[in-house]
Amino acid sequence: MNVAALIVAAGRGSRAGPGAPKQYRQLAGEPVLRRTLGAFAAHPHISSVLAVIHEDDREAYELASAGLPKLLTPCIGGVTRQASVRAGLERLAATPPDYVLIHDGARPMVSARLIADCISALAEHAGALAALAVTDTIRRATAEGLAGETVDRTGLWRAQTPQAFRFGAILDAHRRASGDEYTDDVAVAAAAGVDVAMVAGDEDNIKITSAEDIGRAERMIMRGGDVRTGTGFDVHRFGPGDHVWLCGVKVPHTFGLVGHSDADAGLHAITDAILGAIGAGDIGQHFPPSDPKWKGAPSDIFLAHAATLAREGGARISNVDLTLICEQPKIGPHVIAMRKRVAGILSVDVTRVSVKATTTEGLGFTGRGEGIAAQALATLIFG
Repeated sequence: MNVAALIVAAGRGSRAGPGAPKQYRQLAGEPVLRRTLGAFAAHPHISSVLAVIHEDDREAYELASAGLPKLLTPCIGGVTRQASVRAGLERLAATPPDYVLIHDGARPMVSARLIADCISALAEHAGALAALAVTDTIRRATAEGLAGETVDRTGLWRAQTPQAFRFGAILDAHRRASGDEYTDDVAVAAAAGVDVAMVAGDEDNIKITSAEDIGRAERMIMRGGDVRTGTGFDVHRFGPGDHVWLCGVKVPHTFGLVGHSDADAGLHAITDAILGAIGAGDIGQHFPPSDPKWKGAPSDIFLAHAATLAREGGARISNVDLTLICEQPKIGPHVIAMRKRVAGILSVDVTRVSVKATTTEGLGFTGRGEGIAAQALATLIFG
């Protein structure tokens, strides 16, 4: 099943106050939009992710989305939300998916459960709406600002996103509604006679509208879950060659590193740290050195596998801290490139990756220049 996520992020977000549009504001160290894109990109049932952005935000989008998997080249939105969604649907129509989930870029707290439930509903219905039943008493205010009559809340729901549809049905509905204005995609679908099922939403799936909402979302991110750490350690000796691979970066050197794969001690240590945090053994169990198919393999394969296992187990990677131990080559000139490469493999913000280097003051095998060691610590949050 081919399922696309269409992330609507072309708005200006003026109610969030002065500064960048709300989808590019920082939320616990990452842009709001990156968290939204990442939630869908990491979901096993999502095949591709297309963002609809404002033409002025190309650079901001590239920075916010760097390294995330499954992303298609962004689409430029229209004057209204409806026009932006239509633009995104028309882009997807070139290679139409079976289903599409339309989601606000400013809803970064969407859960994997909610994404899966919306997709599941499409097996029996042409559309699905994530929503919450209204439980509070609803009153209509008078023109003078006084409490007026009570409104019957029976059957009232608070609409959220994702709003999920069979692709052909929602594309046809938007094409037929080109001369009308609707408040959301469910309204567009309903006007075309598309039945939309209600899916239980999530109180945490808030929409960032004001600066206060960012503070609330940060408190939600930091409030908890099960925090686990893992450690990794790896060693490779020097051998013939003119470069070494460290953290996915090719570093010129008078020697190479000897190993069954590309001998990237940095990525190996981080891989073991993540596997340790989720209780999934070590790198050798998943990629045995006795298996010839891993001979010379790039180590980003190993790290990406560990990150996927972590996400499938309900964990998000909070941070990775790596120390490379060697006399040569010099690591400092390559640290930024290494951090970016690791962040890209893990689909996390570069601020969540630390790469450091130290020597052993001439002591031991690293001090004698016989090889390189690496040690890593990974922190993962479950829940």
